[in-house]
Amino acid sequence: MKPLFLLFTLLIFAAGCGHSDVFEKIHSFPKHEWLSSETPAFKFEVQDTASAYQLFLVLRHTDAYHFKNIWLQLHIQAPDSSYTINREFTLADNNKWLGAGMDDIYEHRILFSPQPIKLNKGSYTFRLQHIMREDPLLNVMNAGIRIQKINQ
Repeated sequence: MKPLFLLFTLLIFAAGCGHSDVFEKIHSFPKHEWLSSETPAFKFEVQDTASAYQLFLVLRHTDAYHFKNIWLQLHIQAPDSSYTINREFTLADNNKWLGAGMDDIYEHRILFSPQPIKLNKGSYTFRLQHIMREDPLLNVMNAGIRIQKINQ
């Protein structure tokens, strides 16, 4: 029985050591204050152009965050172009926060686009900037991006 358990444990461990098709980077705001002039940048290298990718906003805030939404600019420097996207992300409905919560901290992983996108081979830089009226934006702990490969 013991050797079978050991073999099962090793198989699970080996399966967990495979290559991940996810890139996730987070920027922390030490005082839980995000200045609009603070624009965290995240670099990502694309090698696989056959797959599509989904881009997520990752945001953590406390329960004291003042708004039900957040407006962001995503500045994208692609291998052959650069552009900016303005997006509003809904964080709460009229009753509760929509993200996963533990105690008074909430985390959101929200798609930038409902459809996966194709990316060209090369280096990308994604830069996040809040464009809210409150500056600094209080009670924001972390902001980042998650890029997930969708094998088609």
